[in-house]
Amino acid sequence: MSKLEGGERKRYSRQILLPEIGLAGQEKLKAARVLVVGAGGLGCPVLQYITAAGIGEVGIIDHDVVEVTNLHRQILYNPGDVGKSKAITAAEKLSALNEFVKITPYPVRLTEENAAEIIRKYDLIIDGSDNFETRYLVNDICVALGKPWVFGSILRFEGQVSVFNYDNGPTYRCLFPDAEEGDNCAEAGVIGILPGMIGTYMANEAIKIACGVGKVLSGELLVINALSNATSVFKFNRTVATSPVPATKPEIKEADTEVMEISWEEYEKVSGTDPEHIQLVDVREDYEYEADNFGGVNIPLSEIPDVISSFSPDQKIVFYCQSGKRSKQAAQLLAKSGFVGEAYWAGGW
Repeated sequence: MSKLEGGERKRYSRQILLPEIGLAGQEKLKAARVLVVGAGGLGCPVLQYITAAGIGEVGIIDHDVVEVTNLHRQILYNPGDVGKSKAITAAEKLSALNEFVKITPYPVRLTEENAAEIIRKYDLIIDGSDNFETRYLVNDICVALGKPWVFGSILRFEGQVSVFNYDNGPTYRCLFPDAEEGDNCAEAGVIGILPGMIGTYMANEAIKIACGVGKVLSGELLVINALSNATSVFKFNRTVATSPVPATKPEIKEADTEVMEISWEEYEKVSGTDPEHIQLVDVREDYEYEADNFGGVNIPLSEIPDVISSFSPDQKIVFYCQSGKRSKQAAQLLAKSGFVGEAYWAGGW
């Protein structure tokens, strides 16, 4: 006898028609319990699609409230929701979307104290958070409890998707054994459509895992650039040294190589008195440079390691970006390479 309630067969009929899904697959979706960490940019499309697809139980954990700046990309919410709890608001809207799905909101921050208790209730975790600390926490608890989890991240025009700890596959620590805090959407921006693109990929991986069909992104990192329409898949393996859960949580910090900051006034003074012995380098992406810049040459941060040898030690090298994070990383890369000249970083000009 089918486990689907009256009306569910018709609701999911177009999905059940797929031979890879069928009635058995739909019943697996109904039996699945999925926790979504973060009800923001990535969480919104993930939640909408897994709820619409018929995942039986969906948990939502998010301590934040809806803000006006969320609305261009978190389209589960509207202006009337500003100031309300994301987890509770999302649960109300999703319950209206599909009455056959049990929705449980957790309007709290995921912490070391509550993570294991919450995560162990679910079969699959989908992480849509925007910080390294939460990602490492999700990874370590999932490894300890033997739970697979779907990862996604977005920034500017680029998004990433992968699946960790699936069928003894690689974990997040295998791909990112160390973390250096970088830009986030609040500082660097994000195109509104990108979380929808990446979020639907994440939901797709969750549905495949729940149904046991298709090829899962385990051991593979999918990278999508919405500006160029370029897609890449990078393969990685499970590493014995980094997979076990560490005794202490990772320390998230910037590289400790000391480099000097320079203000706009200081730069103007130096460039005005000795312009031939100073080189200004914009380490933002080319589209950011083209939109607005202070001059100099444009070398994106990702390309700095390839051109280190081209910097002259007879010149003062000044890296700059919008916030200062990327420019500081560029200066640190130069300093670590053994560069004997002077390297500076700047941001917020």
